[in-house]
Amino acid sequence: MLAWNDPYDEDNDPHSSLDNYSILGRLVEEDAFVRIAPAVAGVADASTAHHLFRALVGAEKGLSLDLWTTYLGELLKVHHGRQTHKIGDNFLSDEQVLCIGSSRKRPVLKWEQNTAWPGHLTLTNKALYFEAIGLAGMKKPLRLDLTDHNSKIEKAKVGPFGSRLFDSAVSVSSGSVSNEWTLEFVDFGGEMRRDVWLAFINEIISVYKFIREYGPSDDDPTIHHVYGARRGKKRAVSSATNSIARLQSLQFIRRLHEDPAKLVQFSYLSGAPFGDVVLQTLAVRFWGGSLITNSKVANERSLQRHKHSEGSSSGRSQVFDIDGSVYLGKWMTSPSWASSHSVSFWRGSSVKHGVILSKSLVVADKNLVEKAMVICKEKSKVVDKTHATIVAATVEGIPSNIDLFKELVLPFAIMAQKFKKLQRWENPRSTICFLLLVYTVIFRNMLFYIFPFTLMAMALSMLALKGLREQGRLGRSFGKVTIRDQPPSNTIQKIVALKEAMASVENSLQHLNVSLLKMRTIFLAGQPEVTTQVALILLASSAVLLVVPFRYILAVSTLDLFTRELEFRREMVAAFISFVKERWESIHAAPVIVLPYEGDDNSNKTLPAKASRQTESKDVQDQRSDIYVNGIRPS
Repeated sequence: MLAWNDPYDEDNDPHSSLDNYSILGRLVEEDAFVRIAPAVAGVADASTAHHLFRALVGAEKGLSLDLWTTYLGELLKVHHGRQTHKIGDNFLSDEQVLCIGSSRKRPVLKWEQNTAWPGHLTLTNKALYFEAIGLAGMKKPLRLDLTDHNSKIEKAKVGPFGSRLFDSAVSVSSGSVSNEWTLEFVDFGGEMRRDVWLAFINEIISVYKFIREYGPSDDDPTIHHVYGARRGKKRAVSSATNSIARLQSLQFIRRLHEDPAKLVQFSYLSGAPFGDVVLQTLAVRFWGGSLITNSKVANERSLQRHKHSEGSSSGRSQVFDIDGSVYLGKWMTSPSWASSHSVSFWRGSSVKHGVILSKSLVVADKNLVEKAMVICKEKSKVVDKTHATIVAATVEGIPSNIDLFKELVLPFAIMAQKFKKLQRWENPRSTICFLLLVYTVIFRNMLFYIFPFTLMAMALSMLALKGLREQGRLGRSFGKVTIRDQPPSNTIQKIVALKEAMASVENSLQHLNVSLLKMRTIFLAGQPEVTTQVALILLASSAVLLVVPFRYILAVSTLDLFTRELEFRREMVAAFISFVKERWESIHAAPVIVLPYEGDDNSNKTLPAKASRQTESKDVQDQRSDIYVNGIRPS
C-alpha cells in the first residue's frame, strides 16, 4: 500500500535507497488502501473498503503500521475463536457461531409482554439463538431462522408498561408475527452496541436475500454445467461472515468511526445507489465459472461472448466475468438485470487494458466489482451531498415547521386537496361532472394556446432567473424562505403539549417541507444543472403541444390521470415513478433562514443563516469484555 502511495523511482531521487526505506511513521492513504487491501482475502471487500478505511483512520490523516497490525491481529483472533468454538447440542450441525452476546454488566434482554428476560444471545450463519436465564438456571434456547424470505430487522424502543423509553433495542421477525423477537442491548455508553448487532443480524438476512434474488436454486440442474457454481452459495455466506468478523474487530479495538451499517457488504449494497449492479457483479464472481458441457454448448458460449463484445447483449443474455467465467441467463431472475443502468454497465464491462490474473485481480485495470463500486461511490457522494442540504433545511420544532409549511404551501393547498378527492373518486358524482366539464372544454378548443404559452413562460422565467443568479444580480438571499422564530414557552408545557404524537407530526411536516423546498430550488435556479434540465423538458413539451392538436394531448393526459391506478397500468406506472424518484433524490433543498422572535426588548437584527448541521460522532464506549466464552468474545 505504501508502494502504491509513493512508487519507488531511483531516477527521481539518486540518493534514495531501498535499504534505507522504512515503513515506520509512514501513512497509507485511502486510494492505496481501497486498491490493495481487498486483494487479501477476508481483510477487506472492494464494496466497503473506503468505509473500512474511514472507520480505522477516523480523524487521522492516514493508516499507520501499528494500527494496521492491531486490526489484523484482532481479526485473526476473531477467526480463531470461531474455529475453536464448540457448538452445543441445541445448535444445528451445519451452523457456525459468529458472535455471542453475553455480559453481566451489559446483558441482552428479550422483551415479552412488557417483561424483560435476560439471557445469552448467539448469532450463527443461519439463525439467532436466545438462552433465557431462569431461577433454576439456563432454559432451553429459542431459535429464530434468519434465512426465511420474510425475515427482517429494524430498530425499536422498549420500556416498562408499554412505554418507549429506551432506544436500544431491535425487532427481529421471521415469517409471522409469532416469530418476532424484541431484543434490547443494554449499553450505558450509548446506542453503538445496538447498532453493531443490528448490522450483524441484518447482514445475515441480506445475504440470504441476495442468494434468493441473484443465485440459482439448489435444485437447478444448470449449476452442474458451470464449474464451481455449486459453491457459490457458500462463497456468498462466507463473504457475509467475513464482513461481520471485520466489524467485530473494529468493535474490539474501538475503531468505529463509521456507521456500522456501511461496514457490512450485502446490507450496505441493498440500499446504496447503483448497489444492485454491484450485487450483480458479486453474483457473477460467486456463481460464474467455465462451462462443463459438450462442444455444442461451448460453441454457443463463443457465440454469446462474441455478441456480448459487440454490445448487443440484453437483460436475459449470459454475462461473462473478465476471466471468461460465464453466468447463465437462466439465473437472471432479478428485475434489476433489465434496468437501463445495468445493461449499460455490462455492455462496457470488458477489460481493455491491463493484465488479468484472476476474476478478482487485474493489473493496471479494475475488476468488475471495483468498476461498479466506482460508480456507486460517485452516486453515493451525490446522495450524501443532497442529504446534507436536506438536514440544513430541516427546521426543528412543530410551530416553526407549521409556519414554514404555511409559507410554502398556501397557494396550492386548497387546490391540491380538492383535486385529489376528484382523482380518487371519493365522490363519484362530482368526479363524473368534473370529467364531463373537462372534456367539453377540450373538444370545444377553448384552451388551445394556454398550456404551451404557460410552459414556455415558466421555462423562460427559470432560465432568466438562472442567468441573473450566475451574474450575481439576485443577491445571496434570493430563493431562501424566511420565517420568524416562536416566542419562548415553558418546557413542561412543551412536553405535555407535544409528546409522541406531535413528534410524528413534526417528522411528517419536515419531509413535506423538504419536498417543497426542492421544488423551490428547481424553479429559482438553486441547482443550475437541474434547472436547465427541467427547463429543457418544459421547452420540449411546449414544442410537442404546438405541433400535436392540443385537444388530443389534453384528452389523453386526463385519461391517464384518472386511470393510472387501474390494474393493467400499475406496473408501468410503478416503473416510471421509480425513475422519477431517483432523479428527485438528487435535487438539493433550498436554504432556510429562521429569524429570531421580536419582543419588546429585542432588536431588529437577524441571526446568520443556518448553513448546515453537523452531528458529532460519539466516542466509542466500552464495546467488549476481555473475557472469552468458549473461544469467542462476547459483544
